[in-house]
Amino acid sequence: MSDSKIDYSDIPELTDQQLKQARRVGRPRTGNAKQLIALRVAPALLAKLRKMARKQGMPYQTLMHELLERGVEKW
Repeated sequence: MSDSKIDYSDIPELTDQQLKQARRVGRPRTGNAKQLIALRVAPALLAKLRKMARKQGMPYQTLMHELLERGVEKW
């Protein structure tokens, strides 16, 4: 079903008090945002990276970033 077909008429409007209490959700803004890129990686390599990341208890993208950063620093 498309959004245009959803009936929102039974949802009450938020009060000013509710709007004042609203908080932003998601990642905090640190001023150190990373740039989104597209990167092609062999499926076997990606599987290894994901496995390594799971063992370290971190997202695989974070692990990839750390590995790339270390490699560039050694260059």
